[in-house]
Amino acid sequence: MSAASFLLRARSMLPSLGDYRETRRSWPKDLLAGATVGIVALPLALGFGVSSGLTAEQGLITAIVAGFLAAVFGGSHLQISGPTGAMAVVLVPIVASHGAHAVIAVTLIAGIIVVVAGLLRLGRTVSFIPWPVIEGFTVGIAAIIFLQQVPFVTTPADLAPGEVSTNAFAAAVQLVSSADWSYLPYSLGAVAIVAVCMVVAPKIHASIPGSLVGIIIVTVIAGIVPTPLATIGTIPQSLPSPTLPVIDLSALPTLLPAAGTIAALAAIESLLSARVASSMSDAGAYQPDRELVGQGIASIGSSLFGGIPATGAIARTSVNIRAGGRTRLASIVHALVLLLIVLVAAAPVSQIPLAALGGVLFVTAVRMVRVGTMLSILRSTKSDAAGFVITALITVSFDLIVAVGIGVVVAAFFALRKLSSATSVRIERLSDRTEVSPSDESIAIVHFRGPLFFASADRIFDEVIRLDGVTVVVLRMSQLELVDATGAHILSDMVRAFERRGITVLIKGVKDGHAGLFRRVGVLDALRHHKHLFDDLPTAIVHARSHVERARQT
Repeated sequence: MSAASFLLRARSMLPSLGDYRETRRSWPKDLLAGATVGIVALPLALGFGVSSGLTAEQGLITAIVAGFLAAVFGGSHLQISGPTGAMAVVLVPIVASHGAHAVIAVTLIAGIIVVVAGLLRLGRTVSFIPWPVIEGFTVGIAAIIFLQQVPFVTTPADLAPGEVSTNAFAAAVQLVSSADWSYLPYSLGAVAIVAVCMVVAPKIHASIPGSLVGIIIVTVIAGIVPTPLATIGTIPQSLPSPTLPVIDLSALPTLLPAAGTIAALAAIESLLSARVASSMSDAGAYQPDRELVGQGIASIGSSLFGGIPATGAIARTSVNIRAGGRTRLASIVHALVLLLIVLVAAAPVSQIPLAALGGVLFVTAVRMVRVGTMLSILRSTKSDAAGFVITALITVSFDLIVAVGIGVVVAAFFALRKLSSATSVRIERLSDRTEVSPSDESIAIVHFRGPLFFASADRIFDEVIRLDGVTVVVLRMSQLELVDATGAHILSDMVRAFERRGITVLIKGVKDGHAGLFRRVGVLDALRHHKHLFDDLPTAIVHARSHVERARQT
């Protein structure tokens, strides 16, 4: 790629006035949608910051800084970005292994990786992830988010056990077994109030933010009635000054895998969210490569202010669309609303009980699991059901990115097996068609159908090579579809094997798309003579009969 074309590509991923073309007509709806999403995002930003093993302040900073930058530089007009449950799941073991200070450096590195991925046009790679794998991944994340809220319910912050497993399920079991039972009535009461508000409020009016209402009620009660509930703690009344994260070069080898995991998750989740958003609204298709660049810039900016990695958030993006958001202005307003809250309401926010945030995330995790979708996948095909279940189990048991990778591999295995079964070969004697000449008994026609690739090549070779009692074999390839190097190599081996047995091979109907591969791999060179390649079957049959006649005369 020339430097000029690279610069042209980079320029196409920069913000432009065209991004706001519709704002003249939609700005009232955008302002209302942005304010609505900002209110909805507040408890989620605080909750995901805490559940990441970090602070509510860092979650809020990320929602503000990354939310603003992703809105300006991203490839979607509708996407709302910030801290998410999936990212919180990934950050917990990183905090446990490397410490909270390392997360900021890892965020910077991951952001750079995502920007590079966008510039390399890797935005369409998410289309290779099958739907059952995505849903299994989502269910696994939901389970982990749910389990990660157990500490907020079972134990006050200052009495948390010293040794807790990094696995969400194991940690939940540990914490429940060592729970402070005098604390549970207060924490479960807070969770119940928030959950009821989140369920009931939308039924009263769709615009009522149930999570925020529940948090306010719990916070007011905790301020009036003495309770042991742990609170968020002090939150600064302004954003910190931006500083470049310090990266310990000696620790870089151990930080890079963590950064790679975060970058992969940020890319996958953001692109999936942007794709869902484009299907929910006619406000314009998204640009996947630009979306990666924008999300990378958002994480880089977040790291400069001490924040955590950001991704596109499907739930908040959906709220934006349902509230009438049409342009990036709504996403920008959402970030500004959160900034305003920091500037004027930091003191009351610091008094929010952690159990209330846990309640928000409990309900959020439950809502992520769509029972109808799960049943549809489990009833579809055995291969899709297996991919769904395996991805969900590995997500909960091991690692999110590993789960997606294994899920894709499982789906690919079943897809290749099914594709392989579509490959068939039919062998017929020419005498079975019409016995015009006595020589027809010595001529066989091999019909190839479907794809011939590495998964089916050996089986087809074994079926064909057993052919015996003939003088000439015509390989009919006009119905041969996809062919890879392995398939072409098997064909060349087939031709040579017949020729070694004294059986002349004629090839008929090579498609233009296969000719170059056959020539490079040696299929055509394996023929005894270059005139043994034909475009139509009648001509090939005439030539085959002449071979049989000559063979009988010798």
